[in-house]
Amino acid sequence: MANTYTQLYFHIVFAVKGRRNHISKQWKDELYKYITGIVLNKNQKLMIINGMPNHLHILIGTKPNCNLSDLVRDIKANSSKWIKEQKFIKGTFEWQTGFGAFTVSQSGINNVIKYIKNQEEHHKKKTFKEEYIEFLNAYKIEFKNEYLFTDE
Repeated sequence: MANTYTQLYFHIVFAVKGRRNHISKQWKDELYKYITGIVLNKNQKLMIINGMPNHLHILIGTKPNCNLSDLVRDIKANSSKWIKEQKFIKGTFEWQTGFGAFTVSQSGINNVIKYIKNQEEHHKKKTFKEEYIEFLNAYKIEFKNEYLFTDE
């Protein structure tokens, strides 16, 4: 085969340290644009980003040479630094250690986009922790509850 053809999609989820409600409605769109820029500068495709005051959901299409851990590390480190520079919050802003990343099939993309778009409605019914545990269970990822959110 002369060329490489791929479709690799990841639904990425990560939280503010301690799941604090630090992401304000007043500047969340600016944050989303900044994160979009990080992803595009890494030569990947951000399909949708949305979240709540305490966590984010991102759907990304990646190339096969993308190291997902490095990409998420760069998103978190650069956006955290940017939030501090903008002085959007008093005190310190940090993302929680770790992240969730879940593969998405081509046929599932529209459902994931709809899910990410409707975060506010969705979280009227369940907490971030409940949501995250549902993802882990749905993807059959083994975990110990006491280690899920360790850096309060």
